[in-house]
Amino acid sequence: MQEFFDRPDPVPGTGEVLVRVDVAGVNPLDHLLRSGLVDGLDGGRPFPRVLGMEAAGTVLALGENVDEFEVGDAVFGFALTGGGTYAETTVLSAPNTARIPAGLSASVAATLPVAGSTAVDALDQLGLPAGATVLVNGVGGGVGLAVAGLAVARGLRVVGTGSTAKREHAETIGVRFIDYAAEDVAAAAHELVPGGFDGIVDLVGGASLRRVAPLARNPRDVIAVGDASVPELGGRFVERRLDRESLWRAARLALDGVLAPVITAVHPLADAPAALATVENGHTPGKVVIKVT
Repeated sequence: MQEFFDRPDPVPGTGEVLVRVDVAGVNPLDHLLRSGLVDGLDGGRPFPRVLGMEAAGTVLALGENVDEFEVGDAVFGFALTGGGTYAETTVLSAPNTARIPAGLSASVAATLPVAGSTAVDALDQLGLPAGATVLVNGVGGGVGLAVAGLAVARGLRVVGTGSTAKREHAETIGVRFIDYAAEDVAAAAHELVPGGFDGIVDLVGGASLRRVAPLARNPRDVIAVGDASVPELGGRFVERRLDRESLWRAARLALDGVLAPVITAVHPLADAPAALATVENGHTPGKVVIKVT
């Protein structure tokens, strides 16, 4: 069950910053947390919990041993210690928080901790040269479109799989699209890239991952973002870098237009349940955010 409740402002602990939330990102992790299936998320705290793992906002107070920020700084980052970001205020982990560079909107910044930095990490891990081919399995969501857009910017040839509703957004950024509901994915991918892909970034997992993994020329060049069983197929799980340097790098790429998150829905905080529902059903393309202030 989801409901709103009043709470006092969280008190930032050692290595934390209290932030007035301007924009919170919405992610599949949020409804997994609500389900209780991933108890380690959000600090492993008992319910009721405030949902949300990423946010952009303004620093209101500093915890002990935090000297890299000042009150009033515009920042973005991860709520890794139980604060939750679907709220007017939250605490962010200082080592996993960065300043928002001048010229970058809070809405874009709020998409970078999860979707933006995941895209950078996955493609860095593959390390493909310009002209190489990459398959993005599950291209239509927030992470998938970020991966695809960054790959195109790096000069890669990108093929993506997704549902019919995701086609327009994917093709707009230069993806050759395969509709998994209307086509045999393996056959269509082989027709587009007969020799196999130089890399695959999988955002779906399960049976879908197992169908596309053989399309890679080298099994090691299959990077899975959500399915930790990928080593069974010879592939690798994404190596996430959640530190400040990684966040700042994603922000600079976004400011330069190299990394361009696709925000397709903006909800007020009062509409947070609907925002989460659109991500949970998997039908909304791109990234969903909640505008709190």
